[in-house]
Amino acid sequence: MNHPHRYRVDVEWTGNRGTGTDGYRNYSRNHVIRIPGKPDLAGSSDPTFRGDATRHNPEDMLVAALSACHMLSYLHMATVAGVVVVAYDDNAEGTMATEGDGGHFTEVVLRPVVTIRADSDPGKALAAHEAAHHACFIANSVNFPVRCEPRIVISSD
Repeated sequence: MNHPHRYRVDVEWTGNRGTGTDGYRNYSRNHVIRIPGKPDLAGSSDPTFRGDATRHNPEDMLVAALSACHMLSYLHMATVAGVVVVAYDDNAEGTMATEGDGGHFTEVVLRPVVTIRADSDPGKALAAHEAAHHACFIANSVNFPVRCEPRIVISSD
């Protein structure tokens, strides 16, 4: 059965320097992202597009969403497979191409390093990544490739 899930996010532009958008260089791209019950996120555009490098930008957050979704799906799939994960670290990277006034992501590559307990099966740990990829809600929602280049490490403890 289909159960809709809704996510409410409020985005407020805070970059009016007093003259609004009367010129391309006259306004800040800063904004605040508010999600009920959670800390505010300070946002801006990528510095390439006149944004503030100290704030989160939508492109970073898209890559972060893909990475986090894969991780959460992976942890579930590993548990179901009987694999005990003791550490997980991803060094994800997204590539975007710009064209005129627009652009699009061409791919995101996830590079998770997963440390498993010594009595866990490395083959099952690796296979859980494929299952996680198919289960990830965010990866299933984008129109560009999301590749996963995992590395499995056996814990020495």
